[in-house]
Amino acid sequence: MQRVLTILLAGGAGERLHPLTTHTAKPAVPFGGMYRIIDFTLSNCINSGLRRIFILTQYKAMELNRHVREGWSIVGTELGEFIEVIPPMKRVHDNWYLGTADAVYQNLESIAAEDCPLTLIVSGDHIYKMDYRAMLDWHEQQGADVTISTIQMPPEQAEQFGVCDISPDYRVRGFEEKPRHGNPVRSVFDPEMISASMGVYVFRTETLVRALIEDAADLESSHDFGKDILPRCLARCRVAAYDFFDLNDKRSRYWRDVGTLDAYFEANMDLVSVTPEFNLYDTHWPVRTLMPQQPPAKFVFAGADTRMGIALDSIVSPGCIISGGRVQRSVLSPAVRVHSYSEVEDSILLTGCEIGRRCRLRRTIVPAGVEIPPGTTLGYDPVADREQGCVITESGVTVLTPRGSWIRKPNRSASAQAASRSAGA
Repeated sequence: MQRVLTILLAGGAGERLHPLTTHTAKPAVPFGGMYRIIDFTLSNCINSGLRRIFILTQYKAMELNRHVREGWSIVGTELGEFIEVIPPMKRVHDNWYLGTADAVYQNLESIAAEDCPLTLIVSGDHIYKMDYRAMLDWHEQQGADVTISTIQMPPEQAEQFGVCDISPDYRVRGFEEKPRHGNPVRSVFDPEMISASMGVYVFRTETLVRALIEDAADLESSHDFGKDILPRCLARCRVAAYDFFDLNDKRSRYWRDVGTLDAYFEANMDLVSVTPEFNLYDTHWPVRTLMPQQPPAKFVFAGADTRMGIALDSIVSPGCIISGGRVQRSVLSPAVRVHSYSEVEDSILLTGCEIGRRCRLRRTIVPAGVEIPPGTTLGYDPVADREQGCVITESGVTVLTPRGSWIRKPNRSASAQAASRSAGA
């Protein structure tokens, strides 16, 4: 796959994921215990044989940069392979990245230097499994200048996505952003469904360069691929649609945009069901990450008085200690500690947080490095949670914020790397 350059967009501020993005970029937010959101797209790239990757960052990228440097130095640079983080450098104008298209435009010099005939554009904030080689093959078969990856969705969900109007020869002839009129165009792949854009694109590099230069000269443009670049290409290029083939091999096609707190919560909860909707245990399509240098998880006080350290239907990462507490249907990142008589249900505990004795947590997200005082109750009374400084999502998930009454541990970092260092100190 040396003919393909991959550009991974990882510069979004992730405002809808606040407060999880208070100190870090959205793609670096922990997910599924040991992973970061960006790990899923990077794993797709590596498993697809794509090893020439630019990662374009911008917002609070230090933790993301460190994660990529320490966890993804796995390619052969002597073979021309690389995973390279490129921060905004104001090469062509005095602004930071103005949109997804402008981010790529500002790095045209780097793109030209690689001299690849095809460029794959992907996002670093979606959870899915995809073999990009199948899409690239389809792009060549269709003789396309641009190919958009689409996923079949029920028509009632159309207002959440950009919907493609696809002709019988798979050419995209129209694109409607989040239609609300109740009659979105149906998919050529299944007339009962719609074809929603996944934000994954293949471009002939010369087509991409021309489109970006024209867009940069348009003072009215928002410099976004979905809103500006693709509509312009429809009028003058052959734009094909590729129907997403899900390697997850489950009942429904799995692709999740975890851009909101509720979506992030539900996607994590997908992992802890008895038959998970997303399979982390597929050895044929492994999800890679920076593995924390932590001891195995430990469960203590089994049968001692009324305490029992236990976790049911949960993901428990290395370094966790369930010390006489009970955890159910929850996701625990590395180095989490749950103390005696505490109950944690349907919750997400991020790296290094500590739950004091006799706490009760339900449908709660606890940020990294936070210590919950003994006797705290969260997730049962939204009014009381708000008074403690929490954010309550539309679906009723309680999310702790920095302004709350909890203690942030001085020697615990939000990153799994830093947590592993402090554990070894």
